[in-house]
Amino acid sequence: MKAVWRMIMMKVKHLFRLNDDAESEEEVISGIRAGVEFRGARLWILIIAVFVASLGLNTNSAAVIIGAMLISPLMGPIIGIGLGLGIYDFELLRKSVRNYVVTALFSIVTATIYFLISPYSEARSELLARTAPTIYDVLIALCGGMAGIIALGSKSQKWGNVIPGVAIATALMPPLCTVGYGISTGIWSYAAGALYLFVINTIFIVVATFIGSTFIMHFRKRTFVDRAKEVRVRRISTSIIVATIIPSVILTVGMVRNSYFDQKVNRFIQQELYFPKTHIVSYKSDYNKKTFDVVMIGAVVDSLQLRVAQEKMPFYGLEDVEMQVVQASLDADESDMMEKLRTDRVAIRHDEEIIVGQQKQIAELEERLSRYSRAETMSGEVYDELRLLYPQVEEVLIAKGMTTRGGAEAEKKTVEQVVALLIISGDMNEEESERMKNWLILRSRIDDLRVEIMRR
Repeated sequence: MKAVWRMIMMKVKHLFRLNDDAESEEEVISGIRAGVEFRGARLWILIIAVFVASLGLNTNSAAVIIGAMLISPLMGPIIGIGLGLGIYDFELLRKSVRNYVVTALFSIVTATIYFLISPYSEARSELLARTAPTIYDVLIALCGGMAGIIALGSKSQKWGNVIPGVAIATALMPPLCTVGYGISTGIWSYAAGALYLFVINTIFIVVATFIGSTFIMHFRKRTFVDRAKEVRVRRISTSIIVATIIPSVILTVGMVRNSYFDQKVNRFIQQELYFPKTHIVSYKSDYNKKTFDVVMIGAVVDSLQLRVAQEKMPFYGLEDVEMQVVQASLDADESDMMEKLRTDRVAIRHDEEIIVGQQKQIAELEERLSRYSRAETMSGEVYDELRLLYPQVEEVLIAKGMTTRGGAEAEKKTVEQVVALLIISGDMNEEESERMKNWLILRSRIDDLRVEIMRR
């Protein structure tokens, strides 16, 4: 039995051996070192990749974003940092860090310039997805970094599709472009969240590269002629490794707690806040504040049902957690809603007709008031003009009045009317009288002005 077990283990070890397909260590390190440098064509490609990724975020095109990640050479300095820490190559580490900072700054500045001149400033789903890191981003960065360093050390996979796949999976370029978007629009929460995601991806790719080069690929540590310098470099490298791993562990623990808390909240909502005529629109949990908010729509859930559900929270590990429920009532069924909508439309139409009628009445009243106001001041204004044209005029009286029409057999009708009374002396034939009436109507701008002439 032991022999069988030993044979199985030997087969398994043979399957997982890397030595048979391993590239020479010198060539791997030389290739990574060359990928760290950023100047000339590589820098231009980085800038173009930033523009492509920004266009993809702007147009919400996943295909364009993936293309930008394939073009981007951002992985070089990050893998260089991990390898430099793994083999105690302080020169490679220093050059990688310097180029990493340069590439990040160039990417952010380029993205900021793009979003400043872009006519579209709306944040779409692809961009919003890069503003809040999750535990899955940590796992992706770890697995991607591990796959990257193994592929670089393999003859068969070095020029395959592993490295492009790692570039796509770890998604380093979109977060930097999102930082530029946040800066250009002044939405600092987007910039901070995206930068946080980029740093997390960087840290865990570095950690994965360090682990891969040290414990899987077994790259030799760099030796120094000067023993004191070797001790100093190793101490510095070890300090950086610890300083990198400790925050990554803290970040991972925090994200795992948030993810676990969110799972408990989700399980509680799905099982205890399920009501036949009510739907859960959304929920938001906050591990640090020990709270979660639920938005519900449909039939109103009474406080007693919510209290019963709340008492079951400790069974889901949610003791000392505060729940807040926001409800939007839709008690009526669809036909009732349609009937209510139709009734509301009829009422609105009726109200609109009333408003139009009232506006018409107001316009008529304003016109009438205007006529009356003119009538009150008209007498004095036209008297002198009439005297010049018609010396026979002695007095002018213009005032609003009432005219009643109708006889014994006809229905009486009384209307408001402006009346002008002219008192004249001397002779004035019919033609002159008619001309004077027409002049007065034109002068007063009152079309239905009634002119009466009295002779002394």
